[in-house]
This record gives sequence, structure tokens and C-alpha cells, in this order.
Amino acid sequence: MKARYMSFKPFVLWRNVGRPIDWPEQFGSQAPLEVEIGFGNGEFLVRRAQQQPGRNFVGVEIEWAPVQRALRRIAKSRLTNVRFLLVDAHPALQRLFEPLTLRRVYSLFPCPWPKERHAKHRLFSHAFLTLLNSRLQPGGEVLVVTDQEPYLRWVLEQIPGSGFEGDWRVIAPHFRTKYERKWVAGGQREFYELRLQKIAHHAVPLTKEIDVQARRVARFDPQSLELPRAGKLCAGHPPITVRCRDFLYDPERRRAMVAVLVAEADLTQDFWIEIACRGDHWTIRPARGCGVVPTAGVQRAVDLIWEAASGQA
Repeated sequence: MKARYMSFKPFVLWRNVGRPIDWPEQFGSQAPLEVEIGFGNGEFLVRRAQQQPGRNFVGVEIEWAPVQRALRRIAKSRLTNVRFLLVDAHPALQRLFEPLTLRRVYSLFPCPWPKERHAKHRLFSHAFLTLLNSRLQPGGEVLVVTDQEPYLRWVLEQIPGSGFEGDWRVIAPHFRTKYERKWVAGGQREFYELRLQKIAHHAVPLTKEIDVQARRVARFDPQSLELPRAGKLCAGHPPITVRCRDFLYDPERRRAMVAVLVAEADLTQDFWIEIACRGDHWTIRPARGCGVVPTAGVQRAVDLIWEAASGQA
């Protein structure tokens, strides 16, 4: 059977490496770093990496299918200067890239979320532009291409005070990406290119991680454990939502597992919390191997399970 990929090396398991990521170590070279947000099939990213072998490129995507297709492209191209991340752009920039390290950022045809009630989901809000600015080197550039003029106008409204100067123009299709071909097939012949030049620096520190503390209970009865209600909203700045999704117990190993989903700010994590017998007590902590990012939300999830276990009669 023919292998689907030659190597998984371009795929960075960001939850399992030190953060922020040491990109020169990942690539094995010190070179200007460029990032594409939402790389689709990886066509533009691969071409760019072929054209600029002296630069390193990171693609950021939120779905696995595009990463699969991009890995196949990399395998065929035999490129060594491309890496991929499976993560939302917000936590990627908040946690994985040091300030003042990016030379250029691309985003070709980001979702415009055209309905007003969905505006909160749009990329390139003022807050996101400020974050992006903090990660770019002096004089760094952002290239955004969209098929939607209203989206272009909305992004232009976000620029003042972000440290960028914007310049846009109408262009013909020439990026040869999946979405560009889709719009061209539908009859569109004009697109909007926006270039953002960094003219002032805005400092946004890396998001700090915490040491998640394990909890203990003297006794534990899996039969009487009442887990927190689904969707419990925890007070916090910003708020944290913890949802318990499943519960398993192994009586022979005296170990329970609680599947939880934690949503906070721009990071959502789905992982297991372990309740395991350790001699004269039970320990509650994130299960090993989950690759969980230690955050206040993870600690809150552990504490909720601990409170539920501690309250047993």
C-alpha cells in the first residue's frame, strides 16, 4: 500500500513542545520567518517557499484536512523550509511566536462572516491587528486578499491605532488558490488586495501559562460522583466555560477519567482529567499524554472535579 505521506516532520505538535516555539531550532536554520493564516490546500505557501528557499514559512490552519493536503504537497516538493500548525490564529500568535520575529504574514480569502451578528468571528479586528503588529519586525508587512468589498471596508476601519498603515487596490486573480478558483468559476474577476505596513510597534506580551496544581481527596466513590452540570460558566476575566462530557472508571486499576471541554478567550481544549488512587489518597489532575496547554481554565476544570469529589457523602 502506498504511503500517504513521506514525513510528518513539517507538522508541529505545538501542544507538546516548549512555548513560544523556537523556530530556528524547528527548521534547523536562522532565516526570515513568514506565516500564512488559513493556507487551504497549501498551494500558495508551497510556491512561496519554493521561490524563497532562504526563508522559513509557517502555515496556520484550524482543520486537519487542509494539513493533510499540504503535507502531500510538501512531500512531492521535497521542501524543508515549511512547517504547519493545527491551531486558531489567535492562540498561535499569543503563545507560539515571540514578539518582533515575523517578517511577513499572509491571509488569502479569510472568511468574511458577512452577517453582522457574526462580526465577532471576523479575523483582523483591531485587537487582532494589534497582536499581529506586536509579532512583526519593524517594517513588517501583512497581505490580505478578499473577494468581499464590505469585508475590506471593515478591516480598513480596524486599522487606526493598530500601528499599521494600509494601502489597498483592486487586482485580477493570480494567486491560483482553491477559493480564488471557486470565485472565478462563479464569474468574479476582481478581488481586493490590502497591504498593511508596520509603522509603529505595539507591545503585546506572550500569554503566560501557569503551573496547574493537582488536587487530592482522601476517599473517592465513582458511584456517587456528581459531575458539574454541562456548560457551567465560571466567573473570570475572561470567562471560562467548563463542560464535562464523559466519565469512565476502571475498578481494577482504581482510576477514573473525566472528559472535559474548556473554552476560554480564544482557546478551546478537549482533554481528560484523571482521578487515580495513590495509596491513601486519590489524585486529580490532567491525564498524561493529553498535550494540554496549562491555563486558568484547565485549573478551574481540575478544581471543579475536586469540589465534586470532595463533596461526596
